[in-house]
Amino acid sequence: MRSAPVRRRHPYGKIAQRIIPHDLWPVVLRDELVELGDLFRAQQQRTEPDLALLADLQERKARAFTTWADVTGDTALRREARRAEQAAATARLQHQQRTGRSPDSDGPAVARLLTMQTQRDHARSVLEYAAEHAPLPGPEARLLVLMLTLRTAHTGAGNLVGQDVTALGLTDPEDLVEKLTGCGWLGIPGTAGDLLASRPENPTAITVPSLVPHGDGPGPLTFGKKLRPKLSGWAQKSVSDKKLRKAKATAGTRLLALTLATQTSASGRLGPGGQGIALEPLAAWVPVDPGELQHLVDQLTAADWLTEAAITDTHLTGQLTERVLPLTCPSRQTGWSGRVPAHPGDAVTRALPRQAVQHHDQHFRADHRR
Repeated sequence: MRSAPVRRRHPYGKIAQRIIPHDLWPVVLRDELVELGDLFRAQQQRTEPDLALLADLQERKARAFTTWADVTGDTALRREARRAEQAAATARLQHQQRTGRSPDSDGPAVARLLTMQTQRDHARSVLEYAAEHAPLPGPEARLLVLMLTLRTAHTGAGNLVGQDVTALGLTDPEDLVEKLTGCGWLGIPGTAGDLLASRPENPTAITVPSLVPHGDGPGPLTFGKKLRPKLSGWAQKSVSDKKLRKAKATAGTRLLALTLATQTSASGRLGPGGQGIALEPLAAWVPVDPGELQHLVDQLTAADWLTEAAITDTHLTGQLTERVLPLTCPSRQTGWSGRVPAHPGDAVTRALPRQAVQHHDQHFRADHRR
């Protein structure tokens, strides 16, 4: 008895919701489309796209779809190719904004601590929230409120050790903690002295009632629990910079350093287009007297954080040094109004994530050996 012949299955694939015909000619085109479809789908599980690789993949897709349109005469394929070209250009631009590398730059890319634009937007939203909701005046209270907000943002609760507070350059840490607990903004189980004496093996549980979510809804800051420690780590690394510590920088100087890091161009120039930051809105973020600002700027210059700094009647201009560029958060916006939000929802709304790419395509780079 002869066995039934084995039916050979033709190669099958899909890309961008399109079925790739098994008899598509030339074969190299069919194989390229199948491979691209597989690579797009394989990368859909990645949490953070590599925009440089995504741009390469979209360019391959544009070339392949153009050839497919030539072979079949399908104008819809040609439109899809143009969309892929646009997606590639967008990914390239976003990659340049993320790394601080211009299209014609031969210099090294900047490996930033906050790699995604949405992460940087959320960092700015926390600064705005602290500016609006700090219960006490002055830069020291503002800095401590900012750091505690980042520590407790997701649930309104977190853990703290004494060094987290004493390392901020505060004049009287114990007195400031007592004032925050006395006005009800901060909750701790013991005294301020107990908190300052706590160590990593026995941290102090803290609560910030205003950050506790109500009901099933989110709290006033809407980023998720995975992003919270990343933002907190970024801020802690910035204000605890080794050279800032060595210079014994004040809390106001550390707050200014963190603020300037969120208000730069991709190359590290201060303000939109590198034209500087207006002093009036800057004062809303770093509440110091106009005469004191020069002292803070001098401290940042001495700590190799800022260079070419100049204060005019209206603006602070300058360049962040190369060593701190990884801490910067270049904005995708063309300008910064410096407006403190009227209520926390304003900051949250501006920080809503924007998709890095269009359609369902993700990213991956594969050598084209066909």
